[in-house]
Amino acid sequence: MSTFGDGLDKAVQKAFTRPAPKTAGAQMRYLVKQYKGTGAVAQMLRVSQRTVERYVKGQIRKPRADLAVRLDRAVKARWQPQIRARAKERAASTGGIVIDTRARLGYVAPIGSTDEDRIRHLTVALPPQHAARLFQAQEQGAEDDRLREIAAEALRETYFQDGGRRAGSLEEIRFTDIEHLEFDL
Repeated sequence: MSTFGDGLDKAVQKAFTRPAPKTAGAQMRYLVKQYKGTGAVAQMLRVSQRTVERYVKGQIRKPRADLAVRLDRAVKARWQPQIRARAKERAASTGGIVIDTRARLGYVAPIGSTDEDRIRHLTVALPPQHAARLFQAQEQGAEDDRLREIAAEALRETYFQDGGRRAGSLEEIRFTDIEHLEFDL
């Protein structure tokens, strides 16, 4: 489970103009239309082609829990690609992205310093260039660790250093023990 990748996906999904299909049959029909056949959908979902056909016909209505999760993710990953692309472009060019987190944040600093790492709850609006870096890394298949590094650098520049107005000599930020993480466009 990718904390940062899933958080970015959920932020983009908030931009959808229509709800994604909810029932298993509607989700299967959508995927069959997208993949242009039941064989490709069956292979992607790791079920038999006959199972996909039965969902499409309405003979099966309620999927197993693991299949329901895979089905929901597959549909949401392909739902409204143009709106998804526009939302990412808007965040990367003008809007930026808001990160809301409760995690252990801070610098390597002497004990008692205000920069010492501790559990903090931050809601910070990150400028567009940081949103662009996050989305670009996600599209290139970056792991959760790399996305966390990019978010940590963005928080360092935006929150701790306040755009270069303070704490200029501090370099490495710690961003660990994440209890809550949410993005918003």
